[in-house]
Amino acid sequence: MAQTVVITGLADGMGREVAKLLAASGDSVAGFDVDEEGIVSLRKELSNLGGEHLLVTLDITDRPGVLRFRDQVLNKYRKVDTVLSNVGIGFFDPFEEVDLDKALKCLEINVIGTAAIFQAFLPALRKQGGGKLIAMSSLVGQIPFPFESIYTASKFAIEGMVDALRLEVEPFGIRVALIEPSQVSTKFAAKIHHLPPEGSPYRDRAKRFIDKDNELIKTAPTPIEAARKIVKIVKSEKPKLHNQLAFRDTFFMFLNKVLPVSVRDSILVNFMDIKT
Repeated sequence: MAQTVVITGLADGMGREVAKLLAASGDSVAGFDVDEEGIVSLRKELSNLGGEHLLVTLDITDRPGVLRFRDQVLNKYRKVDTVLSNVGIGFFDPFEEVDLDKALKCLEINVIGTAAIFQAFLPALRKQGGGKLIAMSSLVGQIPFPFESIYTASKFAIEGMVDALRLEVEPFGIRVALIEPSQVSTKFAAKIHHLPPEGSPYRDRAKRFIDKDNELIKTAPTPIEAARKIVKIVKSEKPKLHNQLAFRDTFFMFLNKVLPVSVRDSILVNFMDIKT
């Protein structure tokens, strides 16, 4: 049965591929992104696929704009089956050297952005008797990564927020889910990797971390491979709360639960080649 799916941050990467797969299967896609050029080109692709869609250029931090978008979607489709919060930015820096104004922007987009789109559509989902709210989290939402303290904080916050939200909305037939990928072969990591300046006491280890991350990305799932798994979660009537996209991620999550913290940390620093 065809669904109406709302997706934020769908102009590029996994979000774009998810939108295309949904459109190709006959689902309606409504979404937005700050990338106007990406939205224009995606409109053309979805039209060629024959998919019904409503795409707008919008910044997730524009609260009135998000509510206007919601009204457009509900006026057009009357009902929404799933809201997928995919908008987000990365952040890479040694904590001591973090620009806190930029950190605040990351938290605003990643955490409050997810809250904004969920809060906008919750009344409609509640009144219609159900639906799904799915948030794009990360492996670092469960396993803290060095040099990604702010990004890790944003994903830990999303995990806690969604898990708490679950207890509030389940009585109304609303299901919530988290998607927790690690590396996906996109430009996302390359955009955030920031080598500390010469003289920084963190420079050498940060460089080794970046080099290892770039190596892992080469064998990571492609956006289309990740999107196929995300679409299965979107189309599931009762998705699990925690969902990973690769066996390695599921294995790391298991180790995180069963190993002592000291052992987990040792594995992590060795795996990312940042042992001192």
